[in-house]
Amino acid sequence: MKAAELSRVGPAEEVVICREVADAPPPGKGEASIELIACSINPADILGIEGNYASIPETPSPLGIEGAGRVTAVGTGVRDLAVGDLVMSLHRANWSQSLTVPAAALVKLPAEIDPEQAAMMKVNAATAMLMLKSYVTLKPGDWVMQNAGNSGVGTDVIKLARKRGLNTVSVVRRHELIKPLHDMGANVVVLEGPDLAERVSAATNGAEIKLGLDAIAGSAVNDMAACLAEGGVIVNYGLLSGKPCTLDAHQVVFRDITLTGFWLAKLMRGMQPKQIRDMYAELSGYFIDGTLKVAVEARYGLDDIQKAMAHAKRESRSGKVLLRPNG
Repeated sequence: MKAAELSRVGPAEEVVICREVADAPPPGKGEASIELIACSINPADILGIEGNYASIPETPSPLGIEGAGRVTAVGTGVRDLAVGDLVMSLHRANWSQSLTVPAAALVKLPAEIDPEQAAMMKVNAATAMLMLKSYVTLKPGDWVMQNAGNSGVGTDVIKLARKRGLNTVSVVRRHELIKPLHDMGANVVVLEGPDLAERVSAATNGAEIKLGLDAIAGSAVNDMAACLAEGGVIVNYGLLSGKPCTLDAHQVVFRDITLTGFWLAKLMRGMQPKQIRDMYAELSGYFIDGTLKVAVEARYGLDDIQKAMAHAKRESRSGKVLLRPNG
């Protein structure tokens, strides 16, 4: 069978290869085998491949944080899964035609969910939901601010906040992004740049913004802090600028602004299996009822993995890039 593999750390479009590997073994006790239908290329995949994530990967190594597929076989002792079930994989090496993994690493999904959407649910949607729930107690009518509002997490934040009756301020880099975000339910969309705090205050009628979600780091953190109410919390979950988070003493000492970090993998390690399944059951419902839907710009087979990686790295895409390991 075919699988994608990291040959060495470097530019993703050069170092990820498709190769023939041994077929997945039959499932043993407590295991299940799946055939992958769709896998997303997530920004975290690219960061890891290029050596810019939590740790430098050993090579060669399998790849792929997200994937969804159907169960093809179950081992003894597996009671919650059956052949034909649609599942999302919690395994972190999903860019393959098939896998055999512990059944506990698979989340059974409702039959109604689109497998491609399921393949994009594990990271971005969960990140958006947990950041909205875990740091500040928010009630309908409260405001949330974010930068990189057009990103995968950013658009999920807009949609989930709207579902909860929350208002959003989204900061973007290009004027042409403003209308699409308004169309999907964003309350306020502003361009990054000088006088951001004054412009945000004017657009929100001076609303107290208690939570800020930062994907950029660098000076964007301090820019966001100036927009928040006293005692506000900034959650940094990305490093698009490639620079350290900057937060000056005035914001920390005199305005009591707190900066904390979010990493989904670490948070999920502290969650009980039932909590994880309940979270994805809730998110599945949002994908089924249309609250959440992720645009797909392109689909590639594993044979075209390098083209897929180059496409996923393009700026100004209109949707995600997916892998279809089995066609």
